[in-house]
Amino acid sequence: MLFNPFCPFTTAQLLALKATVVLLLTLLIKAKIRITAFSALGFLLLLLQTLAFLAVSGGLVLAAGGAALVMRQQRRQASV
Repeated sequence: MLFNPFCPFTTAQLLALKATVVLLLTLLIKAKIRITAFSALGFLLLLLQTLAFLAVSGGLVLAAGGAALVMRQQRRQASV
């Protein structure tokens, strides 16, 4: 389609096309920013979940170790 300045319908079509392109580029940039932000948020949540898992498993190890020590002391007292 050739640009004809004497045809207002063609000019309106071109302006609408330019507006559509600008709108789509804006939405694309917005989506890219949102994906980047939520990827960072997801990474932080994964890190938090991993740290919580390590803390809970460490607590369980300490509890099991404490229970083993208590059981050992009770066996020593029972054998004496």
